[in-house]
Amino acid sequence: MSELDYLAFDADNHYYEALDAFTRHVDPKMQPRCVQWCEVNGRKYHVVGGVVSHAVVNPTFDPVARPGAMHDYFRGNPEGKQPWEFLAERERTPSEYRNRDARVARLDEFGLESVWLFPTLGMLYEELLKHDIEAVTTLFTGFNRWLDEDWGFNYNGRIFAAPYLSLADVDWATRELEWALDRDARVVVMRPAAPHTRDGQRAVSDPAFDPFWARVNEAGITVVCHAGDSGYSSNGYAIDGFAAGFSGGGWRPNVKSFHIERAAYDFLITLAFDKLFDRFPNVRVASVENGSDFLRDLFKKLRSTDHKMPGYFTEDATETFRRNVWINPFWEDDVHEVVDLMGPDRVIFGSDWPHIEGMPRPLDYVSELKAFPADAQRLILRDNARELTSLRPA
Repeated sequence: MSELDYLAFDADNHYYEALDAFTRHVDPKMQPRCVQWCEVNGRKYHVVGGVVSHAVVNPTFDPVARPGAMHDYFRGNPEGKQPWEFLAERERTPSEYRNRDARVARLDEFGLESVWLFPTLGMLYEELLKHDIEAVTTLFTGFNRWLDEDWGFNYNGRIFAAPYLSLADVDWATRELEWALDRDARVVVMRPAAPHTRDGQRAVSDPAFDPFWARVNEAGITVVCHAGDSGYSSNGYAIDGFAAGFSGGGWRPNVKSFHIERAAYDFLITLAFDKLFDRFPNVRVASVENGSDFLRDLFKKLRSTDHKMPGYFTEDATETFRRNVWINPFWEDDVHEVVDLMGPDRVIFGSDWPHIEGMPRPLDYVSELKAFPADAQRLILRDNARELTSLRPA
């Protein structure tokens, strides 16, 4: 903190959902199609759409691994530990994981002005319910009411919790967006995936969803595509399922480790291919916790497409992309390459706190930016997220 003469803005914080986050505002008659609790061999699990979910080891988050527990693993594992060794130490759930006033006190300790706040389990459950659209909309209607009650969408200008939206039902998404705007939401979040609708699976930039994007464009609210369960298949190269990394008590590398970035790549480049930003030039999309290693190839593919299809794009597609998209790299990514591709005004800092993959303390990230001039650092650490949190009505 002593390295900065201002408070930073962390664009990727998380809560651990309350035990009733998925049930408090869901009609008990619908809960069997949405989320219920069960106990298996003495452990509590969520039942999602009638199927026990093992997406996380302990969805009560009590006890829970410490923030940044796997930091050294993602740094290159200098001590050569096995992945599960990083998670051996657990703690009782700290109050700041579930209480907004305790979180604000933590922000003060960390030297943070504000945070964007995203789901943990909430980023996983649309995929498990995708074939029951009424369950998707019912669950996330209730989930967003819980979120508004426990955290608020703009809590004293410090915590900006993002309601979860799905385009599985565009009319629902548009109504839910309007409801969130009425409660001073500054960001909304969705998973990087082509939603399953009553007419089949469609990219979010399909014209069928234009009523939603028209309202986003008019309101000037930022849409975050945040890593989650995007439903990607390993096509036989690995066992599918979000938590299917362990088999027979062991672990081995497989192509599932690429799914997060594959999903973001496809999501973002399709926005450009479908010319969403031509139709709605005031739409701002922030990619959070999806990594950035795909960016160089994404730009290469956009330029190649432009050359092969002259006249299709109304301008250089990479320039349109840079104007309307912001990137939050993984903390272990090469931020210099990201800035080179996007510009310092399109890169946002996010620590993923308090998740195990993130930083033990958010401003541990400052050292990654030491080679940048002070004005570029300030853009990445504060000003870009500030801009995106301000509504920019068309």
